[in-house]
Amino acid sequence: MTENEIATLVFKSSLEVHKNLGPGLLESTYQECLYFELKQSGLFVEKEKSLPVVYKNVTLDLSYRIDLFIENKFIVELKSVEAINPIHMSKIITYLKLSKCRLGMLINFNVPLLKQGVKRVINSSKAPTKT
Repeated sequence: MTENEIATLVFKSSLEVHKNLGPGLLESTYQECLYFELKQSGLFVEKEKSLPVVYKNVTLDLSYRIDLFIENKFIVELKSVEAINPIHMSKIITYLKLSKCRLGMLINFNVPLLKQGVKRVINSSKAPTKT
């Protein structure tokens, strides 16, 4: 399955969660429900996936936690905040770089219409080159 196909399923599943729950709940609630929806669609999904930090070719004794890691190639960072800030975008971009993934989504469930809270994020260092 391609990253774009995964993105489509993630968006549809997120819409289903948002339609049923609406805005205003905790991020952990949306995470559990989206995890359930994605698993139901047959995807391999990991919650709170550990992402080690490698600095100068040394793996450090610390790690980040990816909210949802799908099919070992797609990252979903979830929020339930008043507004997406630049630091939220920076976080998912860093996760994409550290994991060497090409595509991810930042989803803020605390919006009246979910499409207002969804951002596709591309790891530009992994983007295909044109010849």
